[in-house]
Amino acid sequence: IHRSETEQFLTEEGLCNSAAKLVDKGTILYALYGATSGEVDIAKLSGAINQAILAIIPNRNVDKYFLKEQLLYKKQYIVNTFLQGGQGNLSSAIVNNINISLPSFPEQQSIATFFRTLDNKIQTTSKKLASLKKLKSASLVAMFPQNGESKPKVRFNGFEGEWSKVELCSISKKVTNRNMDMQYTTTLTNSAEHGIIDQLAFFDHPVSNNDNISGYYVVENGDFVYNPRISALAPVGPINQNQIGYTGVMSPLYYVFRVDGVDTDYLSYYFKTTLWHQYLKDVGNSGARFDRLAITDSDFQKMPIYLPTNREEQQAIATFFRYTDRKIALETARLEKLKQIKLACLDKMFV
Repeated sequence: IHRSETEQFLTEEGLCNSAAKLVDKGTILYALYGATSGEVDIAKLSGAINQAILAIIPNRNVDKYFLKEQLLYKKQYIVNTFLQGGQGNLSSAIVNNINISLPSFPEQQSIATFFRTLDNKIQTTSKKLASLKKLKSASLVAMFPQNGESKPKVRFNGFEGEWSKVELCSISKKVTNRNMDMQYTTTLTNSAEHGIIDQLAFFDHPVSNNDNISGYYVVENGDFVYNPRISALAPVGPINQNQIGYTGVMSPLYYVFRVDGVDTDYLSYYFKTTLWHQYLKDVGNSGARFDRLAITDSDFQKMPIYLPTNREEQQAIATFFRYTDRKIALETARLEKLKQIKLACLDKMFV
């Protein structure tokens, strides 16, 4: 059965009012305004809505969960047709004229049940992923000394005693080897979000070329790199380790250093904390470039680093975070796969 107009299966309560109105739990809510225009969901509790949301109450011959998914399937078409570049607002008139195809009611229920099951899996995976990320964030605080303390609040069994505080220069050396013979042609970048990656993967186009990389630093696998660029994710710039498995080159704007005498994986996670941020804020300044922190090599090398005196404790901490990162990556991939499955099913199961 094909219905050409929303009015054929909506009651009058489905029309949008300009004033706030009460809606019952289970009402379909359709976002009309702002960045969420075209989003559809079902109210999980009773409450009030304003003119930015359209309340939709299907007739008895329409399963509300089926209708919700049908409207979600139509979202991209609506956004592309009625919103300029994804900007602007929709209206109740636009939604009222969405063409909806309806199979028999039992088939609607079967389709709705399938998508509800899929949505539950997506929701469960999303919650698990959020919990893992929260665990990692909390552990980055609890498993390292805070506020001048000499020991962390949380430690693995068998380890005790105070940690040591050393200067970065005592466990590292600056890399000054440049790509003069053009042995390496892969330019790397240090992203606050993604770590050290191939520049092409980050920018989708080459920023450097073979004519200007002869003076770039050679960054071997395992080397650390400081990027002085300030961002919301890295308020003093990120320090990341090259873990991509091969050697590349980086601009002299970066500070590249090689570590000795400490577990490098431990140090990699240490730089995921904020323990070293205040020191860089104290000795650095943004100068004329508000988006970059200006700091001398000498000051950078004096950065205090907190270390467990027992190398095995360093390794235990690194192992814990590696395991947590693997679980986060697994759940991230699982969530992405479930979302792809839903998009494919929406495309195949609706017309």
